[in-house]
Amino acid sequence: MVLPKIVVLDDYQKFSEPLFERLRSSGYEVTIFTDTLLPYNHPDTPQDVKDALIKRLEPFNIICTMRERTPFPEGLINRLPNLKLLLTTGGRNASIDVKACSARGIPVAGTVGEKRSPDSTTEHCVALILALARNIPQDDATMKAGSWQTTYATGLAGKVFGSIGLGRLGISVSRIMHIAFGMKVVAWSTNLTQEAADEKAKSAGLPVEDENGEKTFKVVTRDELFASADVVTVQLVLSDRSRGLITEDDLRKLKKSALFINTSRGPIVVDRDLLEVAKKGAIRGVGIDVYEIEPLPKDSEWRTTRWGENGRSQVVLTPHMGYVEEDNISGWYRQQVENILRWKNGEALATLFSDSGY
Repeated sequence: MVLPKIVVLDDYQKFSEPLFERLRSSGYEVTIFTDTLLPYNHPDTPQDVKDALIKRLEPFNIICTMRERTPFPEGLINRLPNLKLLLTTGGRNASIDVKACSARGIPVAGTVGEKRSPDSTTEHCVALILALARNIPQDDATMKAGSWQTTYATGLAGKVFGSIGLGRLGISVSRIMHIAFGMKVVAWSTNLTQEAADEKAKSAGLPVEDENGEKTFKVVTRDELFASADVVTVQLVLSDRSRGLITEDDLRKLKKSALFINTSRGPIVVDRDLLEVAKKGAIRGVGIDVYEIEPLPKDSEWRTTRWGENGRSQVVLTPHMGYVEEDNISGWYRQQVENILRWKNGEALATLFSDSGY
């Protein structure tokens, strides 16, 4: 019996190896790639790189992806004649054209994760806020270079926390910043109402308002959020509507002392606009975990600029680590292995997608 060829994509730390050994030991051919090629559907991806991606993926019958690290648009899917099963991680994936897969009879399935509160992305967002406010990365580098105090930290107590979006993650981060630091929470998104925000406060175990009638989650206009908040975080899902939503017009309204953090998705913010704001030192700090292109190119100005010098903003960068915890990743890979065995045995797949989930 000929077993299907399997590829695991974008496994930077080789977390999948011990989990997929179960398949290797049963005779499956498993290939693991630890790098990521440029996205097939990005306007700046050259044709030769698209062709290289096709050449890499074409031999395989089963492709195992990690979140949106490698998108699968229709154009790519239709150039993979041997593809029989596409597995991703998580319960939804906007970067996979599920309809294009369905048209070719290719099932797409994801994974489920253990629900925790707070979740890993919430923790990472709060960590970036504190790293910027308390000057942790810069002071660490200063100490290791033999120096001492070089600047001041920024207090958060009683200041204004702005959440762009008030979904699951927006609620989770806002709740922590309100309870732990006494920050006043303001929120905005396209369709957010005060009535909905009040219900979200209740769901988080918080009062709708304080003894002075001040709302716990106060809905404000877009302009008011950017102008009033001391910390602004992006808490939106990437969609056609949110892509490029935050621009120079928004960022120039921020206070000089403001901190801006994005742990959602890079393309929600116009990258060049945020970069220019940081280069001019128009705000105190920027914390980023997500980027237009991932991995972030080595020649990106985010990497090469000497931040915090000559009037530039302080910048803290992390490599999309919001969900990268050992338990999360290992659990997802284990579920992919189990789904491969189900598929091979003709059994129903777990977490089968009917669409992208958005």
